[in-house]
Parts: sequence; C-alpha cells; structure tokens
Amino acid sequence: MRLGFIGLGTMGLPMAGHLLKAGNQLHVWARRSASADSLLAQGAVWCDSPAAVAAASGIVCTNVTGNADVETLAVQLAAGFAPGAIHVDFSTIAPSAARRISAMHAASGVDFVDAPVSGGGTGARNATLAIMWGGKSALAPRLEPLFSVLGKTIVRVGEAGAGQVAKACNQMVMVAAIEACAEAARLAAAAGVDFAKVRTAMLGGSAGSRVLDVFGGRMATRDFMSPASSPGTVSLAGAAGVEARLHHKDYALLMDEAASIGAPLPVSAAVWQQLNAAMSQGRGRTDTSSLLRVLEKSAGRDAE
Repeated sequence: MRLGFIGLGTMGLPMAGHLLKAGNQLHVWARRSASADSLLAQGAVWCDSPAAVAAASGIVCTNVTGNADVETLAVQLAAGFAPGAIHVDFSTIAPSAARRISAMHAASGVDFVDAPVSGGGTGARNATLAIMWGGKSALAPRLEPLFSVLGKTIVRVGEAGAGQVAKACNQMVMVAAIEACAEAARLAAAAGVDFAKVRTAMLGGSAGSRVLDVFGGRMATRDFMSPASSPGTVSLAGAAGVEARLHHKDYALLMDEAASIGAPLPVSAAVWQQLNAAMSQGRGRTDTSSLLRVLEKSAGRDAE
C-alpha cells in the first residue's frame, strides 16, 4: 500500500516501522526531521509537507497529541488528498473533534477513521495494540491489512467518533484502577503492612489485573519516574511508563464530553481531581503511579 505517517513519537515511530517492514511504501513528514531518520534509513520517503504526504499516499496515518494538533494536520492533509483517500488518526482526541474532521474530509470525498489505540509504547513496539476504530464499515477491507500489522485486537465500534468514545471508556476504567491501587497502597502503609506483599496476594485473587501488576508494581517499588522521562531506565515487566500529563489530557477530554452530553461520571470526577492534584504538584512527567504520592502528600507523608 502507499501509506503516509505523521507523528513519529513513542507510539508512532514503532508503528510506522512495522508498516514499512510489512512491505508498504511509506511517506513521512515530521516537525523535527531527525525523528524520521531511522525510517528513512529503512527505505521510507521524506515529504516536505503534510500535503505532500497526502498527495503521495492512499492512506495517511497520524498519531499526535490533542484536538488542535489533529485538526491542524487534517486541514494541511486536505490540500493534498485525492478523492477516495483515507485519513486514519491513532491519536486520542475528543469524539466531537473526530466528527468535525470527518465532516470536513467528507466534503472532499475523503474518509476519516478515528482509531485510538491502547497498549502503550510496549504494545506499539510489539505490534500488540488494541485498536478501537470508528468509521464506515465499508472501509474495513482496506484497513484490515494496515491494522493487522499493528495490533492483535481490532474492533470497529461504530461511525466516526465511536473509536474515541471507546478510548475514553478505556481510560476511565484504567486510571480509576490506578487510583484504586494507590489508595490500597496508602491504606496498607497506614496500617503498617507491606504493600508489596499485599499486592502479591491480590494478584492471585479477584482483584488481580494488569493495572495492579504494572502500576501497582511501580508503587510497591516506588518507581514513579516514567521511562520516557528517564532514558536508559528499564521499565517494570517490560512495560513503558505513562506520563501522568497524558492521562490528565485524556481525562480533560472525556470529562468535557460527558458534560456536553449530560453523562454523570461520579467516580471519574474524583479521579479527575486526583490527576489535577498530581499536575499541580508538578508530577505531570512522572508515571501515573505517582497518584500514590498525591495521597501521601495529602496525608502529610510525602515520602520518596
């Protein structure tokens, strides 16, 4: 396939690499050209602008940070897209933003697919991502060869914007579980019990989960530094850390969406406040397991 890829960060770079190694013709652009060096060395083609990427590709993938980033790129790509092209966005943005982009592209005969992913940097490197996508069902045959190279769980959730709703639900459950782990760790410490042993016992019971394993493990070892912020560190169980600022961004999106459609989210609202507290304490670039530090500071026990 003639593919384009923009957004060569922690997630995007390995994803683009998999697509290239699968034999696709890959066209790339990046704000920092050095980001693409490893791909160019493997045969990717550099383009001078997003519009040039779109003009050279039947499908362009983007993976950037927020609403404004994706919407700006969408406008730039539109200048190069031919009718029948597809814009696949792997970013986590608001469902309403995804619908706006879809409507804009539709006016030019271009399809938009919101396909946020779950699995972090490890999932991107291992091509084991969970891909939840929204868009026309008729696009599935063209998308399947692309998605199958990147992930192991691929689900079409509904029309454009539905993928972002699924990602919001994913983040709600995951970060609420991280906060629950932090509260369990705080309770154990307050009772004078070793949380590492409590966690080991819990992993064998009904509370066992990947969140308790990975994020709870970071709490037990007090490894709060995100590997992304500390080059050269070895992450727990091979899992990359997630900077709290990214979960904070995701929660801002989902809470705004919930307010706009009148969906009450009482537990998420409480978790949102804890993420706000983490940001106010300057913990945005630490792993989200640092929610434990937020609780410790509230209790006057801000131990390192």
